Amino acid sequence: MLPMMALPAAAVFLSLSGLPWDDWGMSPMAGHLTKAGEILFHALPYLFALGVALGMTGNAVAAGVSALAGMFIYTAVTGSYAGLDIQPTVLIGVVIGIAAGYSYEQFKDFRLPEYLQFFGGPRFVPLFVSFVSLAFSIIMIEIAPPIQDGMAVLGEAAKAAGGFGVFLFGFTYRILVAFGLHHLVSHAFWFQVGAYETEAGMIVYGDLPRYFSGDPSAGAYMAGLYPIMMFGLPAIALAIIREAREDLKPKVRKTFISAALSSFLTGVTEPVEFAFMFAAPYLFVLHAFLSGLIMWLTYELGILHGFSFSAGAFDFFINLHLSTKGWMLLPIGLAVGIGYYWLFRWAIQRFDIPTPGREEGSPLDEWAGDIPYRAPLILQAIGGKDNIIQMEACITRLRLKLHDDKQLDVPALRSLGAAGVIRLGGGNVQIVFGTFSELIREEILKVMKRDLRRVQFKSPVQGRMIPLDEVPDPIFAGRLVGNGVAFVPERGEAAAPVGGVVIHVHPAKHAVGIRTPEGLEVLLHVGIDTMELNGAGFLMFVKEGDTVVPGQLLLRFDLGHIRSAGKSPVTPMVITNPERVRSWVFAPYTAVKKGQASVMSVVLEERDGGGERR
Repeated sequence: MLPMMALPAAAVFLSLSGLPWDDWGMSPMAGHLTKAGEILFHALPYLFALGVALGMTGNAVAAGVSALAGMFIYTAVTGSYAGLDIQPTVLIGVVIGIAAGYSYEQFKDFRLPEYLQFFGGPRFVPLFVSFVSLAFSIIMIEIAPPIQDGMAVLGEAAKAAGGFGVFLFGFTYRILVAFGLHHLVSHAFWFQVGAYETEAGMIVYGDLPRYFSGDPSAGAYMAGLYPIMMFGLPAIALAIIREAREDLKPKVRKTFISAALSSFLTGVTEPVEFAFMFAAPYLFVLHAFLSGLIMWLTYELGILHGFSFSAGAFDFFINLHLSTKGWMLLPIGLAVGIGYYWLFRWAIQRFDIPTPGREEGSPLDEWAGDIPYRAPLILQAIGGKDNIIQMEACITRLRLKLHDDKQLDVPALRSLGAAGVIRLGGGNVQIVFGTFSELIREEILKVMKRDLRRVQFKSPVQGRMIPLDEVPDPIFAGRLVGNGVAFVPERGEAAAPVGGVVIHVHPAKHAVGIRTPEGLEVLLHVGIDTMELNGAGFLMFVKEGDTVVPGQLLLRFDLGHIRSAGKSPVTPMVITNPERVRSWVFAPYTAVKKGQASVMSVVLEERDGGGERR
């Protein structure tokens, strides 16, 4: 997605070039703006090569330089043959970017004899990619003509399919959003299918560059997205707000008004789509089908419009001057919005779809401004830094390659704000955090680099996590025993929140103390004043001196007996030597599962060899 970020600037430049600069006595300005906009579209193959290489390698400079060097070689070699019209395309940029990224991963630790080691490691990558690009360029000289013929045939086939082809594109594009693979189909049509020769003699490929280069037939694969993103999806957000419970409606309204504005203004749709995608996948399929029909309708009406980033209001108005019948998208969009609103309200009511705000535990907490605070918890829910092979982020989701995706704690991720978790197989996972995904990635990387002494806690019970302030006991609520959190259990089982050694089992069997390997002393106290029950209703499964692991069953208890005795089942989990802790992080106070990761995280005070703090 990084190269795409340059296109909005190009669209703005081209739009501003149409202003009456001559009347203002600034005639050269129109030319400057036109050149600035056009060059970004012409440079797309180079931007994609650079972006793909950086994306594959965690922003390794050597990979980026290698990709650019490869593109320069390709352009020079293929352009040196008379009679061949071979110009670099986005597809070529992606291929060379992949080659550079893969080569970096293979050779970043490459060792040569000591007297040649200057050229080893990352420095070897540009050399290797240069030779690969030369060989690739020579091959392309031989095979380019049939490839160009094939692209021409594909373009003609797309035209021949007419409105039905546009429908298939819209339906497939929307369905693939669920898997984060929509760029596979969109980039083919937006940057490859169809060719147009500009007045300067340049050949541009794809619906998007052709639109901004003045091709009067371009825009069919973009125009129909405007009614969906500007009106349809915001209408879904309003339907979700309308159907939320009254007590949760304020939080739902705050979250989904933001999501609706994001879709309307910028065309970023995943925060809304993922609100119902997992709860009602059949509704998402219907949404994809309707998207295809809407795109077919705009095609049949002869509407052509384009965008530089996505089909939001900013792009709509900036690029309207290049459109054909673009104004018609507004009344169509209003009709689509009304239809979507009533359809989704009916479906949510009819099928009792658990959209956010209709049940407890929805990820509605306003946590986005607190990303550095939550990053350690998200990292733990992913399985820790040792479980991560590669981590990237696009606009709305973290894209992870994990050693073991079974270590993911999906309930924990949902409580931390994830709208959805998608397993693609082979350790490839996507976690949808909305437009804050890139910031989350950066904060997780910081946590991994700092490598502080940190202890992570799991939920000892199934139920609801609450702050200590809400514990109905002044001793725990006043933190006189220690700091931590508490839980309102729904089931009568308690598991170890951390690993360590059992240092205390109360004779009344209602409390267990565990010392972690780092020296933290953790007390789990089931119920308030339950010592007075003298062990009735409690069954302990560990004894002092036992070693336990996180999630191991500690005790069972009879919730009914506790309540019938007039006692509160609220269960505090506190660290009784909090002076060992430098900082605390708590997850949102929502419903939790027993053994759920990332409910609390602490950073320990550093100590020197003599036990003194540093």
